[in-house]
Formats: sequence, C-alpha cells, structure tokens
Amino acid sequence: MNDRKNRPKGFLCLVLHAHLPYVRHPEYESFLEEDWLFEAITESYIPLLDVFDNLILDNINFRVTLSLSPSLVCMLEDSLLQERYVRHLEKLLELSETEISRTRNDPDFHLLAIYYYRLFSRSLAIFRDRYNGRLVSAFKKFQDLGALEIITTSATHAMIPLLKVEPSAVKGQIFTALDYVSNVFGKAPAGIWLPECAYYQGLDRLLHDAGLDFFFTDTHAIDTPDNSLLYGTLAPVISPSEMAVFARDEASSRQVWSSSEGYPGDPDYREFYRDIGFDLDFDYIKPYIHDDSVRVNTGIKYYRITGNADNKKPYLPDAAAYKAGLHAGDFLSRRIKQIESCAGRVDRPPLVVAPYDAELFGHWWFEGPIWLDSLIRQISQQESLSMITPSEYLSIYPPREKAVPVPSTWGMNGYYEFWLNEENDWIYPHLHQTSRRMRGLVRRFDGIAPDPLEERALNQAARSLLLAQSSDWAFIMKTGTTVDYAYRRIKDELARFYYLEDAICQGSIDPQRLAALETMDNIFPETMNYKHFG
Repeated sequence: MNDRKNRPKGFLCLVLHAHLPYVRHPEYESFLEEDWLFEAITESYIPLLDVFDNLILDNINFRVTLSLSPSLVCMLEDSLLQERYVRHLEKLLELSETEISRTRNDPDFHLLAIYYYRLFSRSLAIFRDRYNGRLVSAFKKFQDLGALEIITTSATHAMIPLLKVEPSAVKGQIFTALDYVSNVFGKAPAGIWLPECAYYQGLDRLLHDAGLDFFFTDTHAIDTPDNSLLYGTLAPVISPSEMAVFARDEASSRQVWSSSEGYPGDPDYREFYRDIGFDLDFDYIKPYIHDDSVRVNTGIKYYRITGNADNKKPYLPDAAAYKAGLHAGDFLSRRIKQIESCAGRVDRPPLVVAPYDAELFGHWWFEGPIWLDSLIRQISQQESLSMITPSEYLSIYPPREKAVPVPSTWGMNGYYEFWLNEENDWIYPHLHQTSRRMRGLVRRFDGIAPDPLEERALNQAARSLLLAQSSDWAFIMKTGTTVDYAYRRIKDELARFYYLEDAICQGSIDPQRLAALETMDNIFPETMNYKHFG
C-alpha cells in the first residue's frame, strides 16, 4: 500500500459509536426504560450486523471502526436482558399480526404491516438462532476477521472533563473500561472514543499511561490558530504525550447529521415521529406494550417524512432503499472530490474521519444501514478511496505533525454546556465528593488485603460510583426527557455507595444485602477492580 502507483488517493475512516446507559431492573417484572436497549437492538445493532454478514458473504472487503461502550456490552451480555428482549420481540410479532388483520382493507398499510412482521421475524431469527442471543459474539467475529476495529469508551460513558477535579475518578473510568473490554473481546483496544469527544488538556497523558495509542476529538480541538497544520484534519496529529489524535471531518458529518442538509431528512425516508403506539387507540395498543400502560413507540411506523405538512404519505420501503443508494453514491463522490482537492499538496493520502452515533443508523435514520451497505459496496467498486481503521493508518503513515488539543466536545456549541448547566449542575459536587470517598476506601486498604466479603463490598461501591457518573443522566436532565428516572438513578446509586462505605468502615457488611446490590447492579461482574480508584 506504500507503493504510490497502487495506493488509493485517500482513505475513509468510518467510526460508529454505540452506547446506551446501563438500565437493568431485575427487581421488576418488566421496566419501561429497558426498551431503550431493545429498540436499539432491533433497529440498529441487528441491522448493522446483518449488513456486515452480507458483505462478508459477498466477499466485500471493508473496514469500520466501532466504539462499544462497556455499559452497552455488559447489557448485551446479560442473560436476563437477553430473555426480556426475546419477549419484547414476541409481543411485537403479535402486534404486527394483529395489524395485518386490522389493515386488510387498506392496501398501503396492509403491505407495511406484513413488512414489519417479516422485519421482526428476521430480527428474532438473527438474535436467537444465528447468534444465540449473544450479539457481542457477532461483533467479536467481525473483529477477528479484521473487518471491525473495536475500541472502547469510558466505563459508563462519564463526561470525563467534568470529573477531572478528582483524578482517581477519571482513572477508574478508563482502567475499568479497558479491563472489561479486553476480557470480553480477547484483546486490548488500541484506541478510545472519549464520551462526547470531550477532551481536556492533559488527558492524553493518562490515556498514554493506560496503553492506548489514539483517541478522537472534534474538529475545533486541533483546528486552532496555535496549531498550524499542513494536513488540517485530514491526518492524525501527535499530542504532547505522544498520543495520535484523529479529528472529525466537518463536511462528511454535516451531510449525514445536519437537520437541513443531511440525508436523513429526505421526504422519501421513514418518519420517525409517527408511530402506531401514539397514532392508534390506546386500548388497542395496550396489550402489546409496557405493563405501566403508557404510550410508547412500537417501531411500527407507516408514514414517510413527506414534508413539513401534517398530511404524511404512506412509507414506500423500495423507494426509500433506492434513495439510500443514491445518497451513498453522493457521499462517496463528495469524499473523492474532497481528497482530490488535496492531491499533490501532501505526502500521504488524506484521511477523512467520519464519526457517527451507531444508533443513528436504523433507529433515528431507518434507512441508515441500507445507506451504509450501499456505500461500502460502491467503495469496493472504485480505486480512488479505500476504507481503513485508525490502527491500520497509523501503521502505514505515522503522524508527523504535533498539536496541542484544546478543551472541546462535539456537543452543542462545541464545549461542555449541555452536560453542565442550570438543569444538572447539582450533580457534580455529589460525584466529586463520592469519588474522593471512594479513593479514601481504597487507601484504607493500602498494604492490607481485604477479606473476600470486604473485597466484594469495595467492588460494589465502585460500581455504584461508576453508574452515578454516567453522562446520560445529565444529558436527560437537559433534554427534559424521563428526568424523574435520571434523578432517581443518581440518588439511588449514591445512596448505595454510602451504605457500602459505612458498612465497610464499620465492619458491618450484611452478606444478604450485599448480594442483593450485586444482583441489581451487576455491571462488569468478572473484571471490577476497586483498586483503579486509588
């Protein structure tokens, strides 16, 4: 590939970041917020795996970088949630069968009801029969084939810069993630997706000491007046602590993410906000949805975007799939023009880093997996642009330019304000205090080996801290969705931590109560190590 005659003009580094907060409630028969996982499995993770399977079957060579948050991986590996997901799909199949009957006199909707029945049937077959309920094994398969580079993020997707006042909290998040992901996937990840691309100066030293090679930032983290870069964001740079830094390409992001310019807003695509869970009579829907008897999205959506008018037209899957192919071709054409504009000015093929939330593909943008499949197939049929992973690129073209990344995120307005504002700022003093107290627990056992019960309690206290630190709770409070649940989760996790801290310090650990807490919050069961928080 170093041969200039054979190498492509440029590379595309496609990065998908998959994350959901750890929501698992064995104390209830079913729990509404667990549907977040079930929706993502049906609408994003299974469709993406199906795309990868079909590409391998057709001998299409591809490279995708996939960031899997440890909290998501742990939920996907959990047998209770696997069983509940199957029940969730079985209810959707019952509902779609009922819809087939209800819509028998409406040709457009009747065909769509059949379409959804087949979609849910295929999801069940892939989940239960092809992968025996273990989607993580599927991701590992593609990793071992060399098609995916799997990287990690912090253990519970904490907003790292907002924890830096207590360095042990940052260390605990990073090292806990590396332990768990390395154990599950059989190899240590070379890179990390910093949650929300949130960086603060000096974080690269900790990442380097953890054995990582690279991380991602938003464009403005390195595109500053102080960093005069020949390649701009079209090549990784070296941070002060010798970490490779890959910055997001704004043009490729805008084409997919933008509400005004992005592909997902096309009138032919499926309308996300029209679901029969809200459109149809509640008594009709009720037997097939959550036990709390509240309206929820079912995933059965009969309309296309159409336009801004309320008069939506029926969804046409074939027309939408055709449009996704056109948009994939447009994306590829623009990337080729982008790299050709750099030809002759740089000594290496430019690298376009295109990161997206994995849940965009299928969940928010129903046709996203079709677009991705078409993009990869079209890339395989030309020679100007090739797909590559960060580790592959670094092995061929080591970074030459040094840069000092600045504090930044890819969130609203580019900094931390979405996670630190008047709706959620009360969280952080509690998190900082609890982090300090966790460090005190670790130091309490410096040079002293805890007995097995104490070690379990120390690890469980660390789990409660990690779960309270999830950035999702602050995010939810800012957006105003399920705020009561987010508030309760933080309150409950902190209360569990303080109970465990007191029991450890007083030498009064109740084995039965500890076991109950381990059952409720069983994140990272094999690898949790409280010593990372010292």
